[in-house]
Amino acid sequence: MNLNIYLGMLHQAENTLAESFRQVAEGHGAEPDVHFLCRTLAAQCDRHGELLGPVVHRYGENSSDNEPERLHAQGLNTTRKGPVGLLRDLQDLYLLASLVDVTWTMVKQAGSALRDKELLAVVEQCDAETATQLRWLQTRMKQAAPQALVAAR
Repeated sequence: MNLNIYLGMLHQAENTLAESFRQVAEGHGAEPDVHFLCRTLAAQCDRHGELLGPVVHRYGENSSDNEPERLHAQGLNTTRKGPVGLLRDLQDLYLLASLVDVTWTMVKQAGSALRDKELLAVVEQCDAETATQLRWLQTRMKQAAPQALVAAR
């Protein structure tokens, strides 16, 4: 069984997304909605990692010798400046959150095949929250795009 590979990937991706949300919150502190909501979403990702704990304990987490390294996302270690920088940082967060979202989908499929109710309950909660994160990021990018791409000089 290779579920441990995807559980490890998911656990790492949630941690990376949490740290990236925190980076954007601090880097774009002049945008109060971005600052406070990104901090809230980072805490949500941290909670997802905690909820994965019992599942990871039962199935294990990836072993690095057979881990598909190219599937790991790089987090944001710096933020860009200005309106275009905000837009690009939100876009990077969206890409990371998309990876998390599709990985939850794969884990859900495995949980269904295993008929693991505990795993499916974790997926249901976390996947729904990740979908909300994606919707907020998309909405915020739509809001930022006119200022960043047309009005800013």
